[in-house]
Amino acid sequence: MASTSAPRSNAAHGRIKSASSTLFSDNQTILAEIRKALIMMKEIAVDLERDHESEMVKKLEDGVLELLEASDNCTQLSNAIQSVGNEFQPGVEPRNFSKLLDDKVERLKAASASATKNNPILRQFREAIWNVHHTGQPLPGDELEDIVMTSTECNLLNVTCPLTGKPVIELKDPVRSLDCKHIYEKEAILRHIRSNDAQGRCPATGCPKPLRENTVLCDPLLLIEIEELRSMNEQSTRADMIEDFTHLDDED
Repeated sequence: MASTSAPRSNAAHGRIKSASSTLFSDNQTILAEIRKALIMMKEIAVDLERDHESEMVKKLEDGVLELLEASDNCTQLSNAIQSVGNEFQPGVEPRNFSKLLDDKVERLKAASASATKNNPILRQFREAIWNVHHTGQPLPGDELEDIVMTSTECNLLNVTCPLTGKPVIELKDPVRSLDCKHIYEKEAILRHIRSNDAQGRCPATGCPKPLRENTVLCDPLLLIEIEELRSMNEQSTRADMIEDFTHLDDED
């Protein structure tokens, strides 16, 4: 009689991977809602700053810090869930999934490059408040070089499609790879994946990740992050215009 352990193991592995993918997707929706809330809080804070409601602005900033911490925790848990689901291999001994997740989360936290207080979203919040009454002036205590580096940060891995060369803010139907996080025009990347010459590899220079049609999609955060990049570009353009006018005044 043939052993059924292998089919059962494969079935268990498939269910675990499917469940981890579902949980990861659900968490991405939560992260998107948090990001929307942060954008709304920034807009409200700007209005309050115009009305000189400094105490309310400070309370909103405290709320932004709390939400960013929750967002960081959710991101790390989501990545841990996805990683455990992808890496898990059935064995003879039962596995402690709670410990697997805890260990993965701790490693992700240790490898995290930025703390909540250095989050670019928090920086953008503070800059928006500062610019209400101090447009064109650097935040107190900052050097000009630091402003250039931090105020233009965004969460997108690439800002132009590696296939069409178009800026991501101009893409008609943007999608992102779940594996390597690069962003493409949907029609172009699907054509690339289906071509024999591409061998299913990401077209971004230096990226070795394979691509599959079912892992290239418009995730819940993508459109929000693209809109944030568009907003940052517009703010940068306005700042450049102000600087140009300042130079004209100096010449006069």
